[in-house]
Amino acid sequence: MKTATWLYMFLFLAFFDLHAQYPVLTPFAISLGAAPTFIGWMMGIYALTHLPGNLIAGGLIDKHGSRRYIIFSLTAAGIILLLQAHVQMPWQLLVLRSISGFVLAFLSPACLALLASLSQDKVIQGKYMSGHGVVHTLASVLSPAAGAFIVAKTGFSGTFQSLGWLLIFTGLMAYLTLPKSSALTNPDRAKTTKIETSGALPFSLRLYLIPFAIACSQGILFFEIPLRANGQASIMSTGLLFSAVSLGALVTLSMLFLNHYSPGKRVAIGILGFALCFYALAAANQLPIIGILFMLGTAKGLLFPALSSLFIELSGGGRLGRVFSYQSIAMSIGSFVGPIASGMIRDSISPYFIAFIMLMIVLLLLPYQRKTSSIDIPTGANT
Repeated sequence: MKTATWLYMFLFLAFFDLHAQYPVLTPFAISLGAAPTFIGWMMGIYALTHLPGNLIAGGLIDKHGSRRYIIFSLTAAGIILLLQAHVQMPWQLLVLRSISGFVLAFLSPACLALLASLSQDKVIQGKYMSGHGVVHTLASVLSPAAGAFIVAKTGFSGTFQSLGWLLIFTGLMAYLTLPKSSALTNPDRAKTTKIETSGALPFSLRLYLIPFAIACSQGILFFEIPLRANGQASIMSTGLLFSAVSLGALVTLSMLFLNHYSPGKRVAIGILGFALCFYALAAANQLPIIGILFMLGTAKGLLFPALSSLFIELSGGGRLGRVFSYQSIAMSIGSFVGPIASGMIRDSISPYFIAFIMLMIVLLLLPYQRKTSSIDIPTGANT
């Protein structure tokens, strides 16, 4: 439990730092003279460079444990933010964002794998995943508005320097407190030896359509909100809207009793709620956007810990580094596609509607078992 407490604190500081940039990056890029299409690429390239990092991270985390990769990711990202404070050209921002995407690709699978390895009880693992979501959400509730406030007081350069030093300090604390023997363990070796030897996953890669669709939809949302009102919306109002999403997620993440229900059921309900909120954003102009975003957040809070619990359950506790790195890969691809597609099609069709269609297709493609109402993923298949 001590390790989990330290890890939650590091995650809070890291997520606070990262989410504080969301309402800042688009106005900063505009101030450098970047066009909307370039901004889409700037946001997308961060996700694209996640891919090689995720591919490398899976095997390394399974082999060496999570500690060194958490420290590396936090410290390197902080240094990049210090450099970002001195950017003067759009292409310089693009390069730094691409490097940042690579180094931060190690953070999420390493943290999730370490949390999942702290217990073999499914309910407790679910609570750890929910705790991860609560910490993430608490940070993201405060950070967008805080980022906007820091920009108003210190400017873009001062904001990036402050956030950079915070990440470096967090990396130092991780070095001093995380146990060195953080390699993943699995007491039930008989069930996982074949998986670990072959390197295969015990469920179909089709399951990763879920994080892809979610990340793509979120990429659309993160691109569109700062550009509402033809890009004239204030940074502070944008930060408050992002905080509304996080506040909604906090509501469902705090309902720890939900961990006793089937992860498959929660995933399906979460996807449906996500899709309906995007439909409302596209079609119901008379509804208050802050209310829609709050409801979208509640669906997000239900979905994310359930998805992590589903991966742990289907993997049997083996190859967690690889399992979560593949999840990060799927989300990286979705985060790359989302803002770029939004920038290209927003003049002809609502990107929110495209997100709704995509989420509903993913929901309809998921097979279910009638007896358990959980997602039926064929074992031993990777295609």
